[in-house]
Amino acid sequence: MSFRLALLVFATALVVGCGDDAATDAAVDGGADATPDAGPLDGATDAASDAGDAGDAAVAWEWDLPEGFPAPRVPDDNPMNAAKVELGRHLFYDTRLSFNETQSCGSCHEQSAAFTDRLANAVGSEGAVHPRSSMSLTNVAYQATFTWANDLVRSLEAQALLPIFGESPIVELGMSGREELLLERLSMDADYPSMFAEAFPDETDPITVANVAKAIAAFQRTLISGSSPFDRFSHGDPTAMSESAQRGMDLFFGERFECFHCHGGFNFSASVDHEGVVFDEAAFFNTGLYNIDGRGAYPPDNIGLAEVSGDPDDMGRFKPPTLRNVAVTAPYMHDGSIATLEEVLAHYARGGRNVTEGPWVGDGRDNPYKSLFVSGFSMTDQERDDVIAFLEALTDDAFLTNPAFSNPFE
Repeated sequence: MSFRLALLVFATALVVGCGDDAATDAAVDGGADATPDAGPLDGATDAASDAGDAGDAAVAWEWDLPEGFPAPRVPDDNPMNAAKVELGRHLFYDTRLSFNETQSCGSCHEQSAAFTDRLANAVGSEGAVHPRSSMSLTNVAYQATFTWANDLVRSLEAQALLPIFGESPIVELGMSGREELLLERLSMDADYPSMFAEAFPDETDPITVANVAKAIAAFQRTLISGSSPFDRFSHGDPTAMSESAQRGMDLFFGERFECFHCHGGFNFSASVDHEGVVFDEAAFFNTGLYNIDGRGAYPPDNIGLAEVSGDPDDMGRFKPPTLRNVAVTAPYMHDGSIATLEEVLAHYARGGRNVTEGPWVGDGRDNPYKSLFVSGFSMTDQERDDVIAFLEALTDDAFLTNPAFSNPFE
């Protein structure tokens, strides 16, 4: 069994309620891995409170989705309810989920930055620097996989365990081997026992590691963004986007720039899942970011999907993230190595990045593993500005400020 597959088995065991005392040597990829337009959680905080007061918190969840959005896929063993979502929100922001009580999930996923952390590389609770950046949680409910380069992690429940218990490539929250300590902290809290009981009303002892993961996953599924200027323009408001952004949209979806091949659909990503999807749409691409040996190699701590699959042809292949709210998620790429959207466009226009100094010198344009969609294109200054205006029109201010997604401890 491969190291990464062993990780997945461990995570799955915890989600189904087993393995609470297991020793973890987990690898973590990609994340230390009520306004009128607020979207799917309009009034959800009040709903959770009302449900708890009425003692009927486990009522079926009703999605309030943006126009054109399909229903997210929800596991049969983790149905949505308002109390569970609110419990997950508290756990997401609770620093007691880290051993030294300095970090929470929200430390690396800040709402105002579309649930990233504005860092090139995530930093763990003990100060270790992750080789990858924290991925945005915008519309994470619609992702087919949940890390930058691991196609084995296929549920939010499994992913939620990785930063809590993972030790490789770095310690993030540092709770490996300390499951009982985590459960003791939650059990001794004044509010959590009743919150867990309301979220999981059919369980006699609901404070478990598995239910921690389920509650966090339920909250994350509500982080849906679909109220940007682009959305308003698409639904009939001709004034929602500037003329520059409209020109940029035509370029984005055109065959010359070819952006839409990897960042298409309602979520601007080729890696997507939701109710009704039949075929596997877990996509990974090599974009010619590196070519350090002239034969396609990426930096040794960031070789992409090849680390999981063992297939040399997977060198440098990473998941295309959603571009919704991309203007507030700088720096860019899996390792935060590109600072601005202007530089991102220059990289794709060239057909690969040419690194001329430092330890990773090489011309990514000549990378033999590079996607055929990264072939390069001509671009004027005006066209660059137009595409950036379009990307900025994907910013959903209601999502970035929705109190239902905010830190309940502040």
